[in-house]
Amino acid sequence: MSKIKDIKAYTSLEPTIVTIGTFDGVHIGHQKIIKRLINNGKDANLKSVILTFFPHPRMVLQKDSGIKLINTIDERRTILEALGLDYLLIKKFTKAFSRLSAENFVNKILVEKLNAKKVIIGYDHRFGRNRNADINDLKAFGIKYGFEVEEISAQDINDVSVSSTKIRKALNEGDIAKANAYLGYHFMLTGKVVKGKALGRQMEYPTANIFIAEDYKLIPKHGSYVVSSLIDNESVYGMMNIGFNPTVEGNQETIEVHFFDFNKNIYRKTIQIDLLHRLRDEKKFESVNALKQQLVKDKETSIRFIKSHF
Repeated sequence: MSKIKDIKAYTSLEPTIVTIGTFDGVHIGHQKIIKRLINNGKDANLKSVILTFFPHPRMVLQKDSGIKLINTIDERRTILEALGLDYLLIKKFTKAFSRLSAENFVNKILVEKLNAKKVIIGYDHRFGRNRNADINDLKAFGIKYGFEVEEISAQDINDVSVSSTKIRKALNEGDIAKANAYLGYHFMLTGKVVKGKALGRQMEYPTANIFIAEDYKLIPKHGSYVVSSLIDNESVYGMMNIGFNPTVEGNQETIEVHFFDFNKNIYRKTIQIDLLHRLRDEKKFESVNALKQQLVKDKETSIRFIKSHF
């Protein structure tokens, strides 16, 4: 299992192999690069290290960028931790850090902090103040400071970029099947269970209301989804609605999960919800009773899906 550290608390006495990036989504394109990093590390007896940044550089340098990320930083930790690398290092991205010269970044971080002997990086990677250094500069620094640079091809980088774009587009369109295919795992929402208006309970479909604190997290298209969650080491299935609850004149976006055959008190717990399948768009029903009838159908459809896939 990887060791997760703030880079300030880390200096490697062991030689390392490093790759650098935000790795939002940690999708199948990213995973290909990470597996290459880990395998190279094992072959050369180097500890594998991912150096990632948080907040996302665009969040710091372009305050109005409005960027929405596939993962929160904690979700990214969870996914990367499971892949088998030795260290995940998180560097706080600040304006001051963005002004660090390329050579200082290499010398102070890659060499002194990480003891890098090999760096695997994209052919188009740019770094340093004003992003004015490229892979050729990095190779020159490698000769100067004693580390090798391995280039990730244009094709592999394009796969990563295309995958991220397609995942965000699929999520915005509610195509959870496509998003999950590109991710290589189920897209997740992680949040705290908070008090709601108990409208679901009144309709015999009690829900856990999920509050996601990170406003940069991408929320998929409004509608109903089949979901699962691991609660107290038990897999629990259910259906989730994202939206404004128009049938009851809702005016605030909510994320509500109704778990099947589940009656534990999870209020104030932080839980991860995995999105398995999209049921339908959100709509305004002519009455609460009509909505309740639809919920009965949604539950039947959800259970059929779960039985056929899990």
